[in-house]
Amino acid sequence: MVTTEEISLKNELIRLLKEVNCVKFGNFTLASGKQSKYYVDIKKATTNPKVLKAAAKLVNYYVSKENNENLKIAGVELGSVSIATAVSLETEKDLLIIRKKAKEYGTKNKIEGELNPGDNVIVMEDVTTTGGSVSRAVDEIRAVSGNVNKIYVIVDRQEGAKENLAENNVELIPLVTIEELGLNK
Repeated sequence: MVTTEEISLKNELIRLLKEVNCVKFGNFTLASGKQSKYYVDIKKATTNPKVLKAAAKLVNYYVSKENNENLKIAGVELGSVSIATAVSLETEKDLLIIRKKAKEYGTKNKIEGELNPGDNVIVMEDVTTTGGSVSRAVDEIRAVSGNVNKIYVIVDRQEGAKENLAENNVELIPLVTIEELGLNK
């Protein structure tokens, strides 16, 4: 059941995303390799403190209604780290950073932060199209016995990520869909 608080938090995020003008039109190649007539320039949003705060408040609203035992907040370098940091601060849950590849020096970690077997992890993502890159992060966390059941994304382009991630037993929860930003899929 949608509450007035959820609607208010979501509308504030939509307003801010539009305010920072994060949707660009033209011919673009996406991370998935797909061609698109529009691009969600999410870095304009994820470097804006008001957008980060609004997104973190909305995620905290959702997370506060669940079991938060052994909960960690993860972000994939580089795009999702600022989002995960904002959510970590808002929820007061530990932060994890998932590297795209292991460091070649020092600890050679692929996951930064303390992840223990059995910890529950929520992965933050900036934009999803097919869900491929965030799915790899889920696999990394699960490889070291972390539990991932949910991914929160700031903007879902509604091009298959939700369905693809469901096949990996992960629920994608978009804070905003491309449709809610006024574009047709």
